[in-house]
Amino acid sequence: MRRRFAAILGLVLTAGPGMAEVIDTSAGPMTITPLVQGLEEPWAVAALPDGAILITERAGRLSLWRDGQRQDIGGLPEVAEQGQGGLLDVMVPRDFVTSREIWLSYAARVPGGMATAAGRGRLSKDGRQLDGFETLWTGEGHPGGRHFGSRLVEATDGTVFLTTGDRGTGPGGMAAQDGQSAAGKVVHLRRDGSLAINLPGWRPGILSVGHRNIQGAALDLQGQLLTVEHGARGGDELNAPQPGRNYGWPVITYGRNYNFLQIGEGSAKEGMEQPLHYWDPSIAPSGLMVYSGRLIPQWQGDIFTGSLNSGFLSRLDPDRPAETGLAEEQILGDSTGRVRDVIEGPDGAIWFLSVIDGVLYRLAP
Repeated sequence: MRRRFAAILGLVLTAGPGMAEVIDTSAGPMTITPLVQGLEEPWAVAALPDGAILITERAGRLSLWRDGQRQDIGGLPEVAEQGQGGLLDVMVPRDFVTSREIWLSYAARVPGGMATAAGRGRLSKDGRQLDGFETLWTGEGHPGGRHFGSRLVEATDGTVFLTTGDRGTGPGGMAAQDGQSAAGKVVHLRRDGSLAINLPGWRPGILSVGHRNIQGAALDLQGQLLTVEHGARGGDELNAPQPGRNYGWPVITYGRNYNFLQIGEGSAKEGMEQPLHYWDPSIAPSGLMVYSGRLIPQWQGDIFTGSLNSGFLSRLDPDRPAETGLAEEQILGDSTGRVRDVIEGPDGAIWFLSVIDGVLYRLAP
């Protein structure tokens, strides 16, 4: 335990003098400090039990950071870096100390174009290699490089949720509604890659349908899966996907097409779920975390996601209803531009990745 927090402290100290930023929030003044700098289009962050940090960069790099020093990790799958595709999420299972498993999601080249894929390897003892990486799940190929999702979340029972995007099939395409297509879905896997759910009429492994582009996913404090997905012009959504449910895209949405025309049939339809919250105008939400309250008790149970287009962290309070679902606080400063991922660090602080300057930041009182 002592070594873990010493490593975190070492990372904070590498930021250098004058780099911290103090901002005002509903819970009082917060300090934002760089933990890791010099990243190129970072996509996801995860912490190992000893306090070391794993970060993916979309071009296909996975790095391990300890005491402010970078070590690139080999043994990764072949990644298709095109458009929005590349190396995407990284997940550290709870049993890492014994299994040493690391999960990755990424864009892969397959017949028909590119697809969202996910797999796992075992991190070598020296942290330099993912040994025996195997691809466990791959969607079908679509042309183009848009809307891959893709987040990985370990469920309370040790199974894994994987989110996908509709692959940019657009308002006129119905891939997200097609139960035989992997596009625009939440997928449920066992740790060996076998399918954890098999619902009538749907491709085995699909838990829910009707999603546009899920780029954030996390468990709440009760263990329920939450997701955030991009709308078009407006209509970003927070959902709590349940087995067999349809979340509407592109039949219903609170957004409009980029040409301002209506999408689908409106914002509600029998048999399709309403979001817990929606954003209009769009914030392009990415990353998702439900906060334990460890360092900031006022925010216990609150939901955090980053904005890729508006330069802030969004905090949603599940105990305070609002017209669009939940009351929102926009936490913003010079450091919050284009937030791609947000997690609760092992020190209880809020960690977030900024794409615009390639930095992992720490927010805490």
